[in-house]
Amino acid sequence: MTSIVLAGGKGERLGRDKLSETVGGRPLLQRVIDTLGLVSDRIVIVIARGQSEPIISSTTETKITTDLYPGKGALGGIYTGLASSASCHNLVVAADMPFLSPSLLGYLMRLSADYDVVMPRVSGEIEPLHAVYSRNCLAPIQHQLDEGSLKIRDFLQRVRVRYVEGAEIEGLDPKHLSFFNINTSADLRRAESLLEETGEP
Repeated sequence: MTSIVLAGGKGERLGRDKLSETVGGRPLLQRVIDTLGLVSDRIVIVIARGQSEPIISSTTETKITTDLYPGKGALGGIYTGLASSASCHNLVVAADMPFLSPSLLGYLMRLSADYDVVMPRVSGEIEPLHAVYSRNCLAPIQHQLDEGSLKIRDFLQRVRVRYVEGAEIEGLDPKHLSFFNINTSADLRRAESLLEETGEP
């Protein structure tokens, strides 16, 4: 299975390139790549047009590709990643999630064979940037993008979805740190505090 990292965000709320910010002494994007290397043998990093290619180190086969639908947000990034992948099923995560859980990611992957999407849902809220998507999603995503609709939730009704609910998640990631992402300086400080409190999740 291929892992797809959406790394095209502008970091506007942080006011600078957040992917090079460090958490626990490692750049944010590098932390994500390191974890994904434990659960997949190919990684695709999707960046925005005009964005400098990130500098990363990995023993896992890694490819950087440019967004096919510039300015179309996460949905365009998911489409680009799926179109760039040779795998039927693909794990998609955001590049600003410092505490990804290999156990939870592996669980999503193991469930994916019979579905087009396997996605966590916590208290009714979906986590579309921490989910598995099959290439069967390409056509409905493209249709939606061509119509100008960018809500990930809207295309899910056209594909087979398996939601992973709170009780399943809590057995693997009881504090739900997998879904913690960095948008502000306060988030960076919180991430460092979490490391001090719990050690590396």
